[in-house]
Amino acid sequence: MIILGIETATQQVGCAFGGVEGVLASFSSARGRRHAETLVPAIQFLAEQAELDLQQVSVIAVDIGPGLFTGLRVGIATAKALASALRVPVIGLSSLDLLAHQVRRTNRLIVPVVDAKRGEVFSATYRQVPGGVQRLSDFAVGSPQDLANELLAHREEALLLGDGAIRYAEELDGDAGNVELAGVANAYPSASDLVELAHPRAIREEFVPAREIEPLYLRKADAEINWQRREHA
Repeated sequence: MIILGIETATQQVGCAFGGVEGVLASFSSARGRRHAETLVPAIQFLAEQAELDLQQVSVIAVDIGPGLFTGLRVGIATAKALASALRVPVIGLSSLDLLAHQVRRTNRLIVPVVDAKRGEVFSATYRQVPGGVQRLSDFAVGSPQDLANELLAHREEALLLGDGAIRYAEELDGDAGNVELAGVANAYPSASDLVELAHPRAIREEFVPAREIEPLYLRKADAEINWQRREHA
């Protein structure tokens, strides 16, 4: 079984191939937010380097968000197109789940934080369990200060990671002393983690038809909000 992972929820574009043997090859680039121009050539290049034919792909895994609107549209549209062309099923995973997986061995409360732009962040809370992590809360969008207040109320040690944690480090690293911010190595969801998490789901055949995969936005696009404001005015 060969899984193709597609990661475009943040400013980083990534893809990876993997299977029973683990991750076979991966690519990532965080320069320029050129998702549409980068993704498909990256997949083709990676397949060549790994000496894989795309016809060998049996499952496509894609990050469904929350994250950047444009990035999510590009990644999901590409996943749907490839799944249709190759006649293979799709597995969708959340960007916050992928980030939490990166620090699954910590005993602290895990809080992935993705920059939502417009002064907001996407977040959720997780805890280590045997074999991985368990999500404790719903996916949320709000201000960094709201998240900081919530963590203060928890009164337990927390590890924050993601580009949102880096951008709003000053707001999130409060006076309580119970918060640690991970570094740039954990800034973005990884296509390699996507493949790794998708593999057991593929074994259990937890597939979704390509047409049913939808992005997890949590809020309206900026263009839609601006249009509604103009209409109201």
